[in-house]
Amino acid sequence: MTNSSQQLGIISRLRRWFFGTPDRSLDQAYEAALKICQIEENYFNGKPITPENGTYSASSYRILQKDRRKYLSIIRRRMAEFRTSSDALQLSSIGRRSISLPDDLPLNQISGPAVFFKKLQLVDEVLERYGQTSLLSLNQLQATAANSLSPRSANSPTNQSSSSELSDRKLKNSSKDDTQNEALSRSSSVLPRSILRTVDRIKQDLDPEAEVEVVRNFRNSKTQTTIAITFVLQLIIVPLLAQYLSKNFLVAPLVEYTRDTTQAEVFLNVAMEEEALHELQRYEERFRFEVLIGKAPSLTELEIEERVKQKAFQIEEDYRQRSADAVENVFADVIAVLSFSLLLTNCREQVATLKGFIDEIIYGLSDSAKAFIIILFTDIFVGFHSPHGWEVLLEGMADHLGLPANRNFIFLFIATFPVILDTVFKYWIFRYLNRISPSAVATYKNMNE
Repeated sequence: MTNSSQQLGIISRLRRWFFGTPDRSLDQAYEAALKICQIEENYFNGKPITPENGTYSASSYRILQKDRRKYLSIIRRRMAEFRTSSDALQLSSIGRRSISLPDDLPLNQISGPAVFFKKLQLVDEVLERYGQTSLLSLNQLQATAANSLSPRSANSPTNQSSSSELSDRKLKNSSKDDTQNEALSRSSSVLPRSILRTVDRIKQDLDPEAEVEVVRNFRNSKTQTTIAITFVLQLIIVPLLAQYLSKNFLVAPLVEYTRDTTQAEVFLNVAMEEEALHELQRYEERFRFEVLIGKAPSLTELEIEERVKQKAFQIEEDYRQRSADAVENVFADVIAVLSFSLLLTNCREQVATLKGFIDEIIYGLSDSAKAFIIILFTDIFVGFHSPHGWEVLLEGMADHLGLPANRNFIFLFIATFPVILDTVFKYWIFRYLNRISPSAVATYKNMNE
């Protein structure tokens, strides 16, 4: 008896599993469709997952596209399983459950008899949105379900007419619901997106899997932050180390050897020579003045000339070293730039992650913080007092590379580059920030007035 009851139990479970295959397959396809809809709402403002509907980097979009392909693959497999099992079962159980849809079903009732058709409708919409074809359309399913409602329907004209009337009524109700849904979507589009996002956030909080989703998002965010910060440190430390090590251990010995063997000039340019002459002249005049006022011991003219000659040799040695340093800086800076470029070229994934991290930080700031940062950067680089900063920066760069500070070039640069930079800032505000955060643009205009 025990073995017979166990066999009956196994057969019963297998039978329930077999007859529950259509519902189970549709539920899994529906869950995958919900995942795609959730990605659309969270990252693309309810629009399809395409590069045109978002401002994400290539790496970030590849991750989202990978999730989309995965869920679409699940939908196709489960709908194929659904079609096969429903053809084998002739949708008898599904028809009995779903054909009894009441005429006065409210739009917000997403449970009970309407669940089956609502799920299939959402799956069809997701498949059509991404150029897929539904494996079993809603109308075919309803017609098949209506024809298989009664086992005597094929033999009884009364039952045939009754099922036909019921199917027609079902189709009318479905079209009526579709019309009402379209009207509701049109009316809801008038509402602010913040209210809709609040409702979606409440739905996500009430989701049983919300905690798992939060933990997964936190881990992804933590990983992204770690990668971004590590890569920023690499972008700073690696070029500096490359510049320092190459200058002191590779470039400096070669430059010193070359300048000693070729008897190179002390001064790289005329400006450096004039600076040295001016320094020597100031030393001689100051020394003579100290002798005259008695601050320095009284010396003869030959002794004064000897002291000035020693200072001239010292100045020559200093400027010789400055010239060598300038030449070394050129080659060391080239090596540093090459190392920086190699990092950017060979670490595309980290670059995309860093870009997404920066975008997340910038767009996650409050409107006042965004406006403050924009005003700070624009005033520093393109403000009315920025030419003095650019002048100091360019002169320091020219001195670092041993180049003469060409005043005409500096003034021309100041007259053009900040203007171009200001245009780029305004275009970014108008093209991107105005679309993503209009309130931040309004706050920026109010603070800037």
